[in-house]
Amino acid sequence: MAKIQMTTPIVEMDGDEMTRIIWALIKEHLLTPFIDLKTEYYDLGLKHRDETDDQVTIDSANATAKYGVAVKCATITPNADRVKEYDLKKMYKSPNGTIRAILDGTVFRTPIMVKGIDPNVRTWEKPITLARHAYGDVYKNVEIKVPGAGKAELVFTGADGKEIRETIQEFDGPGIIQGMHNKDKSIESFAHSCFKYALDTKMDVWFATKDTISKTYDATFRAIFDEVFEKDYKDKFDKAGITYFYTLIDDAVARVMKSKGGFIWACKNYDGDVMSDMVSSAFGSLAMMTSVLVSPSGVYEYEAAHGTVQRHYYKHLKGEETSTNPVATIFAWTGALRKRGELDGNKELMEFADKLEKATLSTIESGKMTGDLQLMTTLENTQKLNTENFILAIKDTLENL
Repeated sequence: MAKIQMTTPIVEMDGDEMTRIIWALIKEHLLTPFIDLKTEYYDLGLKHRDETDDQVTIDSANATAKYGVAVKCATITPNADRVKEYDLKKMYKSPNGTIRAILDGTVFRTPIMVKGIDPNVRTWEKPITLARHAYGDVYKNVEIKVPGAGKAELVFTGADGKEIRETIQEFDGPGIIQGMHNKDKSIESFAHSCFKYALDTKMDVWFATKDTISKTYDATFRAIFDEVFEKDYKDKFDKAGITYFYTLIDDAVARVMKSKGGFIWACKNYDGDVMSDMVSSAFGSLAMMTSVLVSPSGVYEYEAAHGTVQRHYYKHLKGEETSTNPVATIFAWTGALRKRGELDGNKELMEFADKLEKATLSTIESGKMTGDLQLMTTLENTQKLNTENFILAIKDTLENL
């Protein structure tokens, strides 16, 4: 059978540890036998990032902006132990953070639903996609440990020298202070990304903050979202038959728990960090969660939501068999291939992505799965397969479709 042809490459970002092993197996068994795979390859493995002083991460992000679609393997964000383990020159920043900053993107995480892995919330019938604003808030905060009595002030000095001052607290003893910020431009990009992705996926958008309490900070988020929607997306949403809905974050949580799912839940940075873990856990696990970075300019970078599976990698190095779940990484590839096909008008490529996803889920539903899924499934007479054998079982299913 002739291989499916590609006209434009996908940017391929290789990664670390067990997911790097899985990456190679997916390409070998599920992609290159069927597709004349064209990628622009970047090795984001920690050793190569160190060799290039992390320039390779910047180069991969710029290539993504050029070609419009990327697929990324999970990577290590080094801590002190990793610096010592890999003999690094320094403690490099998160590759995902670097890529997000360059592409000005929003992260959308969606659980992969499959028969036999039931959500813990019984009303959920469709996936809930979590859109997390990936700039500012607690993650770029400034903190002070107040030693004793004194006055704390919030001060802004304009370029013209004019000052704005607000008293934070008159301390009568020790305490703590935290300063956070955000930018209108970043919030606007977040809004555009959410609304564009909603149109792509034909899903409603829910957005939630606490503007009743945070009457300037959170209220600015709400005002910008409302303005962007009314100006650029209201008519498009009406034509697509989808809606935009705002509510307070506590009300959103209550509504989510009673919903049927099938919508995008847009959250500020910290809220999105917490809620994405809650949603992924309630649907099954991070091993069954896709992640896509979407920029307002229409650039897409797909990856699994989980990490490098360090514990399994150390077992692999000892020659021990592992049953590591590759599903989210497979779906990262299918997402990128489908988007590449969509942008290039390559129907065959889009259909292949659909078939590979169907083959993956059908294999699980037939009772063949990795160990983590076997512990969660309600299916009977299941068979636990090691990583490569599970991928080979998916290949068999795919060839029969």
